[in-house]
Amino acid sequence: MTSSDGAGAARTRSSAPAAPSPTSPNTPVRASGRDAARLAAQVVAPTLAAGVIVRRRTGMALAERCAVDRRATALLTGLRERHGPGPLTLDAAGRAFAIPLTAEDAARVLAGAPDPYSPATREKRAALEQFQPHGVLVSQGGARDERRAFNEAVLEYRTRLHSSAPAVVRTVREETGKLLGAVTAGDGEIDWRRFHAMWNKAVRRIVLGDAARDDTALTAMLDRLRSAGNWSFAAPRRTALRDRFERRLRAHLDRAEPGALAGALARTPAAPGVDPAGQVPHWLFAFDAAAIVAFRALALLSTHSRQEDQVRAETAVADLTEPSLLPYTRACVLESVRLWPTTPFLLRESVRETRWGSGALPAGTGFLIYAPLFHRDGSLPYADRFTPEIWLDGTARDTEALMPFSAGPARCPGEDLVLLATSTALAALLERHRHLPERPARLRPDRPLPHTLDHFGLRLAALPH
Repeated sequence: MTSSDGAGAARTRSSAPAAPSPTSPNTPVRASGRDAARLAAQVVAPTLAAGVIVRRRTGMALAERCAVDRRATALLTGLRERHGPGPLTLDAAGRAFAIPLTAEDAARVLAGAPDPYSPATREKRAALEQFQPHGVLVSQGGARDERRAFNEAVLEYRTRLHSSAPAVVRTVREETGKLLGAVTAGDGEIDWRRFHAMWNKAVRRIVLGDAARDDTALTAMLDRLRSAGNWSFAAPRRTALRDRFERRLRAHLDRAEPGALAGALARTPAAPGVDPAGQVPHWLFAFDAAAIVAFRALALLSTHSRQEDQVRAETAVADLTEPSLLPYTRACVLESVRLWPTTPFLLRESVRETRWGSGALPAGTGFLIYAPLFHRDGSLPYADRFTPEIWLDGTARDTEALMPFSAGPARCPGEDLVLLATSTALAALLERHRHLPERPARLRPDRPLPHTLDHFGLRLAALPH
C-alpha cells in the first residue's frame, strides 16, 4: 500500500546468521554545517510541515506554492555533483544520519531489510505506535517475521487479483457511481473533500465489510491518532483514544464479513504474537494514501488527452463489472506515484556497522532515502512528463531509481490490491464522464509537470461523455 514502507518477501529471523551485506563502492561524505542546515531547511522541514502520517492542508498548499520538492531535489543533485556519490552523512538529534545520493546506494539499503537496514526506525516507531503498536512496520526480530508473513498471506502478496477482487470491484464501482450521481445532480464538481469521502466509504467496505460503510467515527478516530503521529516523539501517547478506536475496529472485525479483508483475516492462521487486528490500522492508513494517488491520476488524465483516450480504449473492451488488470490504467496510477510519491522519505536504520567504500557507518545510523530525487532525476528522459508506457515496456522494471511502492524485502504487500482498487476507480470515473480541471495550466502536457501537487486544491468538473 502506497504509504506503507514495510512488507515484502524475505523473512530472515534476527536470530539467524545475517547474510553479508554487499559493500557499496561509494565512501560516505561528511556534510558541512552549512549543508546540513540547508538540508534541514529545504528537504526535511518542508516534508514534515506537509505531514508525514496524515497530510496537512496548509502545509501541502505552501509546499506547492514554494515548489519545495523541486528545490529539495535541486539541492541534493547539487550536493551530489559537488561532493560525489556519497552517501552524505550528518549528525542530528544526537545520532548519525545518512542520505543516499545514488539510485544504486538507495537500492542497496532497501534490499538490506531487515538486517542490516531495519524499516522499524526510531522515528517511525514513535509516529506509528500511536495507532498501530503491533504493526509490522514497527516490529523487529521474530515478531516482525511472523507479522510480515501474516500480512502477506491476508493481502495475497504478489497475486495480481486478490480473492476478494469481485467484492473490491463491486464496491468501488458502486461508490464512484454514487459520487458521480451526486455531483451531476449538484454543482458538477469533484473536489478532494467529496472524492475522499467516497473513497473512505469504499475502503471501509473493502477492509471491514459493507456494515462499516458509514462508520465515519472510526475513520475520524484514526485520523486523530495519525495527526498525533505526525509529531513523532513530540506527541504524548493518546492511549485512551487508541483504546476506543481498537474496540470499535474489533467490533467490525468480529463480523468477519465474507468478501472483505476482515473475512480473510479471520480465515488466516496466525502465530500467538501476531495480533491480527493490530495489522488492520495500517491497511486503513495506507489506503488513504491511495486516494491521493488516484485523485492526482484523474487530474493528470483530465489534461493529457492521449493517455485519457488510451484508458478509454482499454476500458471499452473490458467488462468493468468483473475484476480486470487494466494494465494501462494501472500504469497511470504508478506514474502518479512516481511523479508525486506519497511517502517522500523511505526510512531505514542500521542494526550494525555497515561498510561503505573505504569507510563505515555505525550501528544505529538512520538512512533517509528521498524518493523524489530518484523519481525526478534529470537523467531520466521522462522525469517531468506523464509517461505511463514506462510501466509496460520494461523501462521502469529496469530502472533501479524507481520505487513507487518501496523496494526490496520491505516492499508494500498490498501493492496489487491498491492498484486494483485505484485502477477500477479511474475506469469507473472515466467510463461515462470527462473531467475538466479548474487550473489546467499546471498540468499541461507541453511543459514540465510540477514536482509538488497539492491534492487538496484539485477541483474537476465532471461532464457526461
